[in-house]
Amino acid sequence: MTALEVVRFGALTAAARAQLVDGEADPFDSARIGLAFRPKDRHVGLREPDGRLVASAGLVEAQIAAAGRRVAIVGVGGVIVRADRRGTGLARRVLEELLVDARALGPPFALLFCHENRTGLYERLGFARVRAPVEVEQDSGAVPMPLVTMSLALSPGARWPRGPIRLLGAPF
Repeated sequence: MTALEVVRFGALTAAARAQLVDGEADPFDSARIGLAFRPKDRHVGLREPDGRLVASAGLVEAQIAAAGRRVAIVGVGGVIVRADRRGTGLARRVLEELLVDARALGPPFALLFCHENRTGLYERLGFARVRAPVEVEQDSGAVPMPLVTMSLALSPGARWPRGPIRLLGAPF
């Protein structure tokens, strides 16, 4: 297997997304969720020597409301490994690189939403389940988040707020 280059870039272009999706109908398994997700404005990817992306993860700065206050967070989302490269450790590698960038941004926490069958990967990276109810914003108003919500302290001593959480904006 050839060495992959770590690349950092802004928004995911249609061409880059097409490389990653590689014809898969619903690679994020999100069609059945029925939520609108916000685009991520920064990405980390893994690129083959020929320039083709094989993995990517995005982040966006956001805020939550919890315990009567607003807390800055880094939203992690759009984690994808091309189907023919899954199971080879690339998701972990791209996420480790992304978390370097997330820590550099300054918010005390990273937050993500995932399907139950994907929690193990995030737990191995230090994420923990948010047990409190979580609401996210949609055009129709605040709705309960049907996916598993997970958080990670990005700075020493950061303590996740207690009680219900409301993401101020659409999920990522």
